[in-house]
Amino acid sequence: MLRAPSPPVTLLTLVVVDAALAVLVWRPGESLTWLAELWIGVFLLPSVAAGFLTGPVAASLGGRLALRRSLLLALTATIVAVPLLVIWRGFTFLGPIAALPVPLVLLWAQGPVLWFRHMSLYGVSNAHHARSLPASAIQPVLAVLGVFVLTSPGAGDAVAAALFLVLAFLCCALLIRTTERPIRREFGVSGMSLIRPILDHINARDPAATEALESFFARHAIPADLRVTLLAFRANGATKATVVMPTVHPGPFAALGASDLPRKLTQALGPEAGAVFVPHTPCDHDLDLPTSREVERVAAGARDVFAGLRADRSTEVSPLVRPHEGSLARAQLLGGTVLVLVSQAPAPTDDIAYAVADRLVREFEAQGGPHVALIDAHNSYVEDQGDVAYGTPIASRLMGDARSAVTEALRNAVPGPAEIGVAARTGYSTGEHGIGPQGIRVLASRVGARTSALVLIDGNNLLVGLRQTILDRLRGLVDDAEVMTTDNHVVHEVDGGLNPVGERYPIDSLATDVRALVADALADLTPVETASGSADVPGVSVLGPGYTARLLTSLGDTLSVFANAFLTTFLLLVASSTVVLAALQ
Repeated sequence: MLRAPSPPVTLLTLVVVDAALAVLVWRPGESLTWLAELWIGVFLLPSVAAGFLTGPVAASLGGRLALRRSLLLALTATIVAVPLLVIWRGFTFLGPIAALPVPLVLLWAQGPVLWFRHMSLYGVSNAHHARSLPASAIQPVLAVLGVFVLTSPGAGDAVAAALFLVLAFLCCALLIRTTERPIRREFGVSGMSLIRPILDHINARDPAATEALESFFARHAIPADLRVTLLAFRANGATKATVVMPTVHPGPFAALGASDLPRKLTQALGPEAGAVFVPHTPCDHDLDLPTSREVERVAAGARDVFAGLRADRSTEVSPLVRPHEGSLARAQLLGGTVLVLVSQAPAPTDDIAYAVADRLVREFEAQGGPHVALIDAHNSYVEDQGDVAYGTPIASRLMGDARSAVTEALRNAVPGPAEIGVAARTGYSTGEHGIGPQGIRVLASRVGARTSALVLIDGNNLLVGLRQTILDRLRGLVDDAEVMTTDNHVVHEVDGGLNPVGERYPIDSLATDVRALVADALADLTPVETASGSADVPGVSVLGPGYTARLLTSLGDTLSVFANAFLTTFLLLVASSTVVLAALQ
C-alpha cells in the first residue's frame, strides 16, 4: 500500500512527463509552435483533464475515486506510453518505420493508456466494465481528439483509433477475467470486487465497505462455542483493572471482525471495568471472528460475566514464578485464578493452537484444581516461525512446563490480598510506532516482598531479542516481569503489512517508555480483592480450520496469475496494435 502524492506534486510531475513525451515525439526541423501544441493538446490537457474528471464521472456511475488517486492514475497511465514511444523513436533511426506518420503513432500509444486505466478503475473504483469504461476512456479519448484537432485525420485514422481502443479493452478484460479465477473458483466471488472495499475500509472505515468485506468472510464461517474469562481487581468498591481473556484471535486484519479486539472489548466494558487488559489467548486464525456482529456477541458475553463477578473465595496470591530455568511458562496465583504466561522466547514464538490450552484447562478442572487461564505472550517474532500445533513435541513441552508453573505458583501461595497498580500510555501510531490504539499497559503487583510487572503492548508480536532488552531495562525496578503483545492485526495497515513491535519504534525509546510506565504502576499499588468468572458464548461464527490457508493460497495464486497476465496481455496488446498499424500502412 502507498499513499498517493499530493495533487500539486502529481500535477507538477505530469507537466514534466508530458513535456518529455512531446519532445520525444517532436521531429527536429518542425516548429516550436507545433511542439507546444503537441505538448498541450495531446499530452497535458488530456492527462490533467482526466485527473480532475475521472472521479466525478466514476461517481456518477456508482464508482469512487478520490482526487489524489485520480491524478496519480493519470500520471501512471501517461508513463505507460513512455517505453513504447522510446522504442518507436529508436526504430526511426533504423529503417522504413521512420515513415510512419506521427499522428498514427500517437493514436497507437493510446491503447496501453486505456488498458492500464481500465484495469486500475475496475479494481479501485467499480468492478463493472460498463460502469468503469466511461471514466477509463477519458484520457485516451481526449488524446485522440487532440491528435485529430492538430492534424487532418482521414477515415483510416478514425478506424485505427477505434481499433486500438477496442483491442485495449479486450486485452484488459482478458487480464481481469484471468486474474479473478483463483478467488472466484475457491470462494465464488470476484477478487477484484474486493479491492475497493479494502481501500475504503482502510482509508475511511467506510461502513458499506466494512459490511462488504465482513460479508465475504462470513460466507464460509462455521459456528463455535467460545469461552470468555475475566479477572478483575477491586479496591474501595470500584474496579481498578480487568483482564479479559476470550478465546478469540484478533484478526483477520484492519478493523474487520475481531481485529482491533482490545479496543473493541475495552469500549464494550466501559469505564466501570477500570483499566482493561486484553492479552492474546492461545488460538490462531481459525478463531478469527468474521463480522462486527459476532464481536458484539462476545462483548455481550464479557459484559454478562463482568456484571456477575463476585469476590473470589480464595484470597491466596503468589508472585510471578518460573518453575525452572528455560521453562516456557511462568505463573501467578491471584485469588481464584492462576494466570499462566507462555512463550518460547528467546526462540521464535507465535500463535499457540487453542487445543493446547483447552486440554490443560480441562485437566485442571477434572482434577479439582484452581481455575487456570493461559496467555500467549506472543513476544518473539521471526517470520513464519514459532507456531505451536497440537500434538507436536514443542506443544508437549509447553504443557509440561505450564503444569509445573501452576504447581510452583500454588507452592508459593501466601494469604492475600495482593497489591495491584496500573499504568497506561496511548497516542502511539501504527505507522510510526507499530503500536495499536490501546498503546502500552502495565499491570504491576506486589506479593509479600516481591514485585512483578506484566507489560502488554497493543501490537502484533515483538521482534526477536527485544523482549530481553526490555526486561533488562526493568532490572532493579521489579523482581519479575514479562512483556506481551495483543496480536492486534490493526497494525497491519502499513507498507509491508506485518509491522511487529520494534520494527519502526527504536528499542531504546520503547524500553524507556515501558520502564516509566512500570514505575507509574508501582506508584499506584493498592491492596485489592480479586473476582473472576467465565462463560461460554455458544454458536459464534468463526473463520474455522483451513480458511486462512485457503485464502492465502488463493491470494498467492491471484498475484502469480496477475503478474503473468499483466505482462502477457500488455505484450498481446502491443503486438496486435502493431499489426493493425502495419496493415494500415
